Amino acid sequence: MKQFSIFVKKECLHIWRDRRTLFILIWMPVVQIVIYGFALTNEVKNAKIAIFDQSKDDATVAITHEIAASRYFNLVKNLYSYKDIEATFRQGKIRLAVVFPKGFQNDLLHTNHAQIQLIADASDPNTANTLSNYATAIINDYQQTLTKDEKMPYTINTELRMLYNPELKGAYNFVPGVMALVLMLVCAMMTSIAIVREKELGTMEVILVSPLRPFWIIIAKTIPYLFVSMLNIACILLLCVYVLDVPVVGSLGLLIGESILFTITSLSIGILISNGAKTQQTAMFTSMMSLFLPTLLFSGFLFPVENMPLPLQIISNVVPAKWYYIIVKAVMIKGLGFMAIWKETLILIGMTLVLLFVSISKFKIRLA
Repeated sequence: MKQFSIFVKKECLHIWRDRRTLFILIWMPVVQIVIYGFALTNEVKNAKIAIFDQSKDDATVAITHEIAASRYFNLVKNLYSYKDIEATFRQGKIRLAVVFPKGFQNDLLHTNHAQIQLIADASDPNTANTLSNYATAIINDYQQTLTKDEKMPYTINTELRMLYNPELKGAYNFVPGVMALVLMLVCAMMTSIAIVREKELGTMEVILVSPLRPFWIIIAKTIPYLFVSMLNIACILLLCVYVLDVPVVGSLGLLIGESILFTITSLSIGILISNGAKTQQTAMFTSMMSLFLPTLLFSGFLFPVENMPLPLQIISNVVPAKWYYIIVKAVMIKGLGFMAIWKETLILIGMTLVLLFVSISKFKIRLA
């Protein structure tokens, strides 16, 4: 055990002396969580729109003011013909155009029926659909103020209730995924150079004559990075709560414990990559390219796994970030306990054990 503690101390000193790497390891997760947390969102805000008002009565002016006052829209132009609409869209100046026909208020008051045309740029179908829904909701709100919430005969009213995220903030969906992405990349990149560095520096011979078994050598190389990762977890959770405004509804201790488990899984992947790489550059490049896209695509926070073809759904099961994403959403957003995530926890534990076993086996072959 004394030799093991000395080996761990040696690894800690090596990280501490490399101040530039230590600075990157501590600050890179902070920068990534802030950038990804604000940049990755499915909310549409301040979308540029134009109004083509052929009626210019009290009703159209009131609806225009409500649309312009919304945080979702930014009224940039008033149009005067249908040709202006097409030309403005071609120039890329707007994403949505609202067209009021002639006699809008007169039709509304005398026939109880009036039409509004919404023209959206569907080159981005998701954004077009979202903006159309926003505009429709604002128009419906104005209609309710006219009828004073009077219920018409045979009218079916739908009551909508949003659980866990009543304000429909995009951060509630993306922050758990960003946590998985950052921890996976940072932890794997840190340990991916742990063993191959010994070979490049010529210190592999020291390990060959070490009395420690391969298992303890692997653990000793992982422990210092685990301590740094725990510091990263603390920083990430603080940023999520106080900067990105995503509260921890469930047990903080359970969330930290699951994050540490996922960190160990990520470190195990890094050790496996380090065993197979020949140079540090190759190890870091492999860890970045082989983990970034699978975590981004198959974790489920950008694209629903259920929408993918069955072969891709099966492949997603071997991506640890998918299970961690489910765990974080259950604990952090929904406030659920361990009984709701025990299956995902067992899967992460199983992945970690398999990765460690393969890493130790490959390291034994390398020592031989």
